[in-house]
Amino acid sequence: MRTMTRIATALALTAASLASTGLLAAEARYNQIALRAEVNQEVAHDLMHVTLYTEAQHADPAKLAAEITTTLNKTLEQVRQVRGVSVKLGSRHSYPVYDDKGQKITAWRERAEVRLESADFARLSALTGELLQSMKMAGMDFSIATDTRKTREDAMLKDAVNAFRARAQLATEALGGKGYKLVSLNLNTGGFQPPVAMRNFEAKGMAMMDAAPTPQIEAGTSQVTVSADGVIEVQMP
Repeated sequence: MRTMTRIATALALTAASLASTGLLAAEARYNQIALRAEVNQEVAHDLMHVTLYTEAQHADPAKLAAEITTTLNKTLEQVRQVRGVSVKLGSRHSYPVYDDKGQKITAWRERAEVRLESADFARLSALTGELLQSMKMAGMDFSIATDTRKTREDAMLKDAVNAFRARAQLATEALGGKGYKLVSLNLNTGGFQPPVAMRNFEAKGMAMMDAAPTPQIEAGTSQVTVSADGVIEVQMP
């Protein structure tokens, strides 16, 4: 009797296992295709960034630090009086200067940066020309403001989805399908900003800024991209 019971139990387990396997087979998906579509748009840079620096050398490190701090404070005060221009301190570091034999410290050299940012190119350009009387320029570059980028990306999301749907339809037709189901879809944003050459205005460049403190600015553009990555399941006739 016990033997019969064990056999019945084994048969029941086997039947359950086969049913489970059949269920998994029924749930398996076929004719799935991974697709990618993207839309791109050139967006004009609307933020201007300028990096200025001051550099000096002195035998007394304390006096050197005081001199650099004084220059920085004057620069910050001057910038804060101009509306629409934000300012923050950049890197600041000092290092020893050795004699010809490289054994004895003869002086200390220090460098400190100030970083400016504004959406008003003309105003920041004019201010930069004034600040170059006491500072030097490390570089200038441009970018897209965060709010501007988000607005453009939001507007491009629908275009990215439509581009994905069009590609999914093409793939379905190529396989001879009668339609497709969307399995998954991921929307991603990104972009490419071409490198902007750093402009060094020392020597000849400084003279140009002094002669024309408000030069015309060509900010350029960056490419904003929204992509749609997904998987579809083609329904065959």
